[in-house]
Amino acid sequence: VQLQASGGGLVQSGGSLRLSCTASGMPLDLYAIGWLRQAPGNEREGVSCISNTDTNTHYIDSVKGRFTISRDNAKNTVYLHMNNLKPEDTGVYYCATSHSLNGCVQGYFTTWGQGTLVTVSS
Repeated sequence: VQLQASGGGLVQSGGSLRLSCTASGMPLDLYAIGWLRQAPGNEREGVSCISNTDTNTHYIDSVKGRFTISRDNAKNTVYLHMNNLKPEDTGVYYCATSHSLNGCVQGYFTTWGQGTLVTVSS
């Protein structure tokens, strides 16, 4: 069972990126999925969550209106669309599974993927 985050890169402030979280060995539609990030010197923080049925989402205040989480269960993939990126969005982004949306929001995760680095230059 593996999760893999991809799609990171270097972008200028105001730019956009789309991160993907893919899974091997398990169907993602059984789980809520969270995106988290960790900036250098900072603790890991949850950014967004999506329920397993794609009907409910959650965002932290700092990304509301700029980030959109979505999922394509047929492709076993969850996305994080990031627009109007800011330097403070810089960090390693991870995806993780949770048993419920509430569990995701509260920070309870069962499987983690390797992260992808997002760097936003000013």
